[in-house]
Amino acid sequence: MDEKKLTFMDFVFYVSRNSGLLWEYFIQHILMVVIGLGLAIVIGVPLGILCSRSRWAAKVILFITNILQVIPSLAMLVILMLWLGLGMKTVMVGLFLYSLNPIVRNTYVGLKQVDPSYMESGRGIGMSPFQLLYKVRFPLALTYLMSGIRIAAVIAIGVVTIAPLVGGSGLGREIYAGLNSNNSLRIFAGAIPAALLAIVADIVLGYLQKKLDLSKRKSSGAAPVPPKIQKV
Repeated sequence: MDEKKLTFMDFVFYVSRNSGLLWEYFIQHILMVVIGLGLAIVIGVPLGILCSRSRWAAKVILFITNILQVIPSLAMLVILMLWLGLGMKTVMVGLFLYSLNPIVRNTYVGLKQVDPSYMESGRGIGMSPFQLLYKVRFPLALTYLMSGIRIAAVIAIGVVTIAPLVGGSGLGREIYAGLNSNNSLRIFAGAIPAALLAIVADIVLGYLQKKLDLSKRKSSGAAPVPPKIQKV
């Protein structure tokens, strides 16, 4: 293919002709991200809560998740491939491990940043530690948690593009097929949707993060509105 003759219309025609396959790759890409990220949230949030309750646990858990975070993504997937074999299962476990650090750390930081006066108010009306957690501390920490999910989601979308190297699918398959055949149209057809997906995820999750930020819910310059504490 003569690269000098490529135009935007060539790209449009290619996407139109292969829309079914590209859409399948796009759905697979999102599915792997959602499953990997979902597992990280289910495991990471309780770990973050545990970190906030125990200094020793915080040191151990954050140390381990930090180590996982700094391992190069390709190296992580190759190591997992030797254990789990080729396929999407390896990719999703890799995404889970890669997403743990921002979720655990941000949950931990968010819970530790809660104003002690809110805690005292809850204790004053007889709230149990569990009630303080889910009625007071967790609502105030949601914006931190959402920030961690936002970071993890953008990272995961990028990591999934190398999934084909370990037998996975997604938009990365189109990118690597384009590289192997020296076909720029295929590279763009995989890279552009992946980039747009990361941008949209960042914008949407950033919007949700702002909506969940209780410290910014003010009326006429009033003080931040704490979560509603009901007498028990």
